[in-house]
Amino acid sequence: MYTKHFGLHEPPFGITPDTSYFYACPIYQRALNTLLVAANSGEGFIKIIGEVGTGKTLLCRKFLSVLGPEFVTAYIPNPMLQPRGLMLALADELRVTVAGDLDEFQIIKAINYRLLMLAKNGKRVLLCIDEAQAMPLETLESVRLLTNLETEKRKLLQIVLFGQPELDRKLAQESIRQLNQRITFQYRLGLLDRAETVSYIRHRLKVAGVESDLFSPSAMTALHRASRGVPRLLNILAHKALMQVYGEGGSKVAERHVLAAAGDTPTARHPLPMALVWGAGAVFLLVIAGVTGMVLQ
Repeated sequence: MYTKHFGLHEPPFGITPDTSYFYACPIYQRALNTLLVAANSGEGFIKIIGEVGTGKTLLCRKFLSVLGPEFVTAYIPNPMLQPRGLMLALADELRVTVAGDLDEFQIIKAINYRLLMLAKNGKRVLLCIDEAQAMPLETLESVRLLTNLETEKRKLLQIVLFGQPELDRKLAQESIRQLNQRITFQYRLGLLDRAETVSYIRHRLKVAGVESDLFSPSAMTALHRASRGVPRLLNILAHKALMQVYGEGGSKVAERHVLAAAGDTPTARHPLPMALVWGAGAVFLLVIAGVTGMVLQ
């Protein structure tokens, strides 16, 4: 609704992972470097841990996009599957045709043959599993068994696990300790500090076509406090704040716009007394109602 008003060519604060918006601050650049070094080493499991909204999926997609042509990649976004289901998903990603009545052993055999053929052609295969904390324990164990597929020189399959901190607790269980021991590289994503928050907001605005400061310094401070430096929350709050300014016909986001957006966002940190938070949320709803009316006219 507001892109033309602010001179943007697209909305800058969407929550769908888009690699063109990848922000290479030290936190994410170190994570990406870790992934690239680990991938080129060719050994073991790789693990990336981050809280909800810290950009794990975007990092995963960026990582896959910068790998060299010698890599064949597979991506499983929803691994809440039983072992056979995961094997079928991997077979599909690697373009392995398997009959519906094959058992798990036969599926792995077909995958192994495909991996051997790819290795023979100089290719390296890497599997990224997103939301890995959702995997049942027996499926995690079956993933470990996949890394037993190897030649005398190297593994035929590398696996990167992206997950929330719950994944660490799951991996600490005695029944899958062998998998935990095979993790050779790992990285934990942190939160953005205030300076990184400012750079993050400016980076996304620049990618969307605007280099001027649409957010006042006090608005930036409020964004950081309300979001705690979580990128997804930053996107949500910045988007709502821009909607308010557009509804008012303004040109710059002030602190009050961010506070109103935070009042309308349950997962945001509220630096105001609750009575004022509810009031700010009510103001936000009134402004959005006005914007909707403008669009419908």
